[in-house]
Amino acid sequence: MSGTAAPSAPIEEARSSRSRHRRGRVAPAAGTALYDTVILVPARNEEVGVLTSLDSLAKQSRRPDLIIVVVNNSTDRTREFAQRFADDERTPPTVVLNLDNNPHKKAGALNHGLEWLREAVGGRLTGAVRHVLVMDADTELHHRFIERARNVISSDPELGGVSASCLGRTGLWRNPWQRYLLGMQIIEYGRAASARYRADVHTMSGAGSFYRAEALQTLIDWRGEVFWEDHRNLVEDYETTLALKESGWKVTANELCIAYTDLMPTLRELIQQRERWSRGTVDTLRARGWTKFTWHSISTLIMGLIASAYILGWGTKQVAAMARFGVSHAPLFWAMIGFWVLYPALRVRKLGPKAMIVEALLIPELVFTVVRTYWLVSSVIKSYMTRVSAWK
Repeated sequence: MSGTAAPSAPIEEARSSRSRHRRGRVAPAAGTALYDTVILVPARNEEVGVLTSLDSLAKQSRRPDLIIVVVNNSTDRTREFAQRFADDERTPPTVVLNLDNNPHKKAGALNHGLEWLREAVGGRLTGAVRHVLVMDADTELHHRFIERARNVISSDPELGGVSASCLGRTGLWRNPWQRYLLGMQIIEYGRAASARYRADVHTMSGAGSFYRAEALQTLIDWRGEVFWEDHRNLVEDYETTLALKESGWKVTANELCIAYTDLMPTLRELIQQRERWSRGTVDTLRARGWTKFTWHSISTLIMGLIASAYILGWGTKQVAAMARFGVSHAPLFWAMIGFWVLYPALRVRKLGPKAMIVEALLIPELVFTVVRTYWLVSSVIKSYMTRVSAWK
């Protein structure tokens, strides 16, 4: 595996930590997996939230057999807090690996953790591990996440992975603008979560993805690594999703497998995050080209750009006409307004009456549409105009 071989000192340290937490585990019977569910948590400068994330794993109705925390290029106390969790006798068996100089960022951290796991079980995941859950260190999982994901993935032997439905954490705002910005992200995540029960999904969420270990081993056998280690790979979760589909596995999502994730508190951070996601998606699509696995994403991106341009352009024109000639000049405009008040409100009804009211007001969503259009357009331009991209 390119660039992911684990240094001997961290491996021995992690193995020592693991041995302290075996707690009299009985050796598995012949033919059974050593680990049913292993959790892989890459963490970079997450001292604020890493314990919250790990605690959500300790509270699972179906507790994991092993947690691997890969502390990745951190300059804060993430490793200290993760080790504190590992040393607690009440928590699931946990090892903490440390990468001080990892050039491949999150993808490298994930591959490093998988490499350690493969060495610990004798070289191959298949037969020794049934499931691997990958989650971000700024994410909390619903207490029945593992239980539900296991049920979903066991329902179809061709399923290689089950993605989380992400919801944003609430109550984190400090001022009206931040409340608006975070509120729109909560609505955005909630709207997407309601549609993530389909048989197929665009991407397995980095916040929480439950993989069949056999599927991950398939990728290792095929290309030497699960997560593509390249500085141009800004969206390792999407690229891996495509690789799973290309190797013959199906992926899905379940709206009851919930991951609660951090939101961006400022407009600058939001645009930076979404530009990275969108730019990485465009880069990946350009590299893959038009295939049976990418055509839907390419079409959705193009239609999204056209729809945003049409709504903003046509809407601006109609507002200008009404200001000049009066409201009776644009009956079609008002009919469309009626539709766009009712339809968005109904789409977020699961989030409660407050979200429905915000969507029915229309203006908050239109403002957010302007912001969304900006990061989509800028991402496409940067993908074609900027040759070297960077993961931040």
